Order: sequence, then C-alpha cells, then structure tokens
Amino acid sequence: MSAQTRAEDLRNRLNSGESVLMPGVWDPLSALIVQQSGFSTAFVSGFAVSGTLLGRPDVGYLTQTEMAEVAQRVCSSVPTLNVIVDADTGYGDPMTVRRTVELWEQAGAAGLFLEDQVWPKKCGHMDGKQVVPREDWLARLRAACDHREYLYVTARTDARAAVSLDEAIERAKMARDCGVDALFVEAPQSVEEMEAIANALPDITLVANMVEKGKTPLLTPSELAELGFRLIVSPLSLLLSAVQAMSTAAQRLADVGSLRTYLADIAPFDSFTDLVGLPDHLANEKRYS
Repeated sequence: MSAQTRAEDLRNRLNSGESVLMPGVWDPLSALIVQQSGFSTAFVSGFAVSGTLLGRPDVGYLTQTEMAEVAQRVCSSVPTLNVIVDADTGYGDPMTVRRTVELWEQAGAAGLFLEDQVWPKKCGHMDGKQVVPREDWLARLRAACDHREYLYVTARTDARAAVSLDEAIERAKMARDCGVDALFVEAPQSVEEMEAIANALPDITLVANMVEKGKTPLLTPSELAELGFRLIVSPLSLLLSAVQAMSTAAQRLADVGSLRTYLADIAPFDSFTDLVGLPDHLANEKRYS
C-alpha cells in the first residue's frame, strides 16, 4: 500500500467504529513481528527509538532527521502495515513542523503524534514535564494540518501532569478546532479521569496510551472502547519484553557459556530467516541465476 492508502485505511477503520491497537516498534525487525502477528497498525515510538538507536533515555536527545530515517526503514519494510510515527514536539517552530510533515510523508508514515511539551521533552510517564503556552502548540498543529497531504494528525497534550486535568481538556478542545484527526490527553491517572476526558470530547477519536507500570490504568481494548477510547497505543510492550528476554539470555550465556539447555526459550533459526524474507530472496536468486 502507498502511504496515502495506509492513512485512508486508518481513517476508515476508526470512522467505522473499530478499535485500533498499535504496538510500539523501533526498527524493521520489530515492525515485521507486528505485521506477522496480524496487527493493522504500528507506532514508531520515540522512547523506543531513543533507547535502541542511541542508547539514551527519552528526554530530547533524538533528532528530527534520525527519527525520519528510522521511519523510512520501518515503513518500507512492512508494506501492509499502517505506521504512525512519533514526532515529539515537531522539533521546532511551525515552519519546522511543516518540514517534519514533509519528512514523515516522504518516509511513508500514515500519521504522526505532535505534543505540547517544552523542549527538551520527556517521556509522557516521567515526572517533571512542562508544557508550552497554548498558542505555541496550536500554531504547530495548524501548520501540520495545513501542510499535510494525507497524514493522520494526533494532537497530544501533557498538560494533565504539568498543569491540571482541566487545562489538558481545554487544550484538547482547542486542538480539535484546529482540524486534527485525534486527541491524546497523556497520562490520566484513573478511570474517572479517563471518563472526564471522554465526556468532554465526545465527537473525535481519542487515544489511550497503555504503558505497563505507567501512570494510567492498564485496560483492554474493549474496556477502553466502553470508555470512549478507540485508538490505543501500547508503545513499550514489545521493547520491555525484548529487553527482559535478551537480558536473561545474556546472563545465561555469561554464567553457563551456552544456551543449549535453553533452546525452547529462543526463536528457531529458520523462523527468523523466514521473518526477514530469506525464502523470497532465494527464489529470486534462483530465478536470475
């Protein structure tokens, strides 16, 4: 599918009332696993990319062009997956946001998230966040919506932690009026707060961020749909699972020197080569030999 077709598919799914669950990915391999598992949509997580590409925390180290390069590699590797790519704060003023939109569309992204934190930003479930004045964020959102050709634009506010829930809801209402496709009030701390968000914003797609051991209650897609949230991001599930598995394997290798007694815990060699397309490569190699 083309990137525009992916964006249209995402809109159609959400407009039809479908709940869309998108795991976080950070490279082609993680995206291929998500595609193979039957998901329609994935999210390129800034938290995950900062950790895997740079080995650094999600506190503003990752640049616009680094994220665009990762997005291009991910999108080109999974032709049937709709890919939303984190854009943090847009990386600058409204004119820089316009360039971010261009780079994301060139990379093949179906959509982006654009937030209102002060730069350098922090992961949404970290303490100590600050937000920019309303008009600064709204100007960036207008720039994104005016300049896009097809991107699905999600407005994210971190004002719940930085100011108050009421401020976050008010910002979300103002973002809705800018023409965004979805609203993301980050890190509500209870089901009651989620209900307040949904009651105040009944006429637009709402995003729920399900971070394991984060600040927001961990709910299932059906539970979230009942509350009014249908675009669901699970940004760290695969990353944290992979870190746990790799740490265990590394420690076993350090302790024992071999994983021969733990083969049931690792993927078969052939499963990995199938995942990354070796059968197609061999077929083409034979065709042209």
